[in-house]
Amino acid sequence: RELKYGPPYPRDAVSVLISSPQSHSPFSPPSPFSFLSALRSTGLLTSDPRLSDCMRQLRQSMQDSAGTVMMDQTLFRKCVGANILLLTQAFRRKFIIPDFEAFASNINQLYYSTQRQVGGHVADYIPQLAKFSPDLWGVSLCTVDGQRHSAGDTKVPFCLQSCVKPLEYAIAVHEIGTEHVHRYVGKEPSGLKFNQLSLDEEDKPHNPMVNAGAIVISSLLKVRGFLGVMEYLKKMAGTEYVGFSNATFQSEKETGDRNFAIGYYLKEKKCFPKNADMIAALDFYFQLCSIEVTCESGSVMAATLANGGICPITGEQVLSAEAVRNTLSLMHSCGMYDFSGQFAFHVGLPAKSGVSGAVLLVVPNVMGIMCWSPPLDRVGNSVRGIHFCQELVSLFNFHNYDNLRHFARKLDPRRQSLDDRVTFQKVICLKSLIS
Repeated sequence: RELKYGPPYPRDAVSVLISSPQSHSPFSPPSPFSFLSALRSTGLLTSDPRLSDCMRQLRQSMQDSAGTVMMDQTLFRKCVGANILLLTQAFRRKFIIPDFEAFASNINQLYYSTQRQVGGHVADYIPQLAKFSPDLWGVSLCTVDGQRHSAGDTKVPFCLQSCVKPLEYAIAVHEIGTEHVHRYVGKEPSGLKFNQLSLDEEDKPHNPMVNAGAIVISSLLKVRGFLGVMEYLKKMAGTEYVGFSNATFQSEKETGDRNFAIGYYLKEKKCFPKNADMIAALDFYFQLCSIEVTCESGSVMAATLANGGICPITGEQVLSAEAVRNTLSLMHSCGMYDFSGQFAFHVGLPAKSGVSGAVLLVVPNVMGIMCWSPPLDRVGNSVRGIHFCQELVSLFNFHNYDNLRHFARKLDPRRQSLDDRVTFQKVICLKSLIS
């Protein structure tokens, strides 16, 4: 009962955590399985790096015991160790999403309703991308406290493609500063296709989210090398998967005529830093686009942006607050190709899409989400990804301009409320009647 509703009065953290909803008596210790079940209900995974010592001690105790292991206070203290503050927060429902089970259930409903969306075409101008099934569909989220949830095809690796653009920009600002980066690239939406041969009135790429801008950013980062950028991305993803698809990289180079044209146009207009090698910058850009993630690792990257540059599952400061603020600002205004204005209007959150079918979405100070479904609409955004984002903010008050105090028609998962589930059902029934 305490695990579900929180203690009615302050008590020792160990006593609170040792009480199990499965226990018939407040003095009967739960089994480790009950403990792990209660842990998962808070949104924490047993694979969370912060809990590695706790899980190792628990496994060791279960292996060493000849009979049934019970989670008494001796074993609990041995297992918890340095994790007492984290687990106290979790079980007392002090995380950003207090009722995580209810929230995850809502996300599942949105996932399955979005799965029915059809239409769009898998990108085929890069042959390697055309090999993915249009039926693949996954959503993962990670909150700023490290609460995790996934639905669908969330362990299948796919290339970041244009979703790498805000990440490389953030790294560039973190490494060499805002002023230096924006000597070479602007901050305004272009109003044109992402691969247009176009510059602003100062002969700079319009912003870092279009191909021209990303190629110039790649030339600034080239001195850090591919392994240097990969190290940043792996830190942003915590311990989750970050890989590389050489087949996609080769495919990008062989079919990248438009990007080579952009490169030569940038060279003609002297957009690159002094002594920069245009071909090397393009090669580096193709490499970065070919970095692989899964929905699960991508959601942790997005959560690092939501958390001001601190990876939620490791606690490591990966990017500066300034780099993150600049990145989210540009994602909000320029991140969704020439659908950016519509997306900002209807969804109101920073996001970046890629032609692999990925949509990286950030709810600042709350969570990061990675959606992935290969079929794209006419402007190159994932059909299911866009629909999911729109449905998300129609149900929850995550839009940047939702009034948190007076906009009562939406749910706020950041608040504890016994009426939330009833309200959710009313919203779902109302939407079904309207449709």
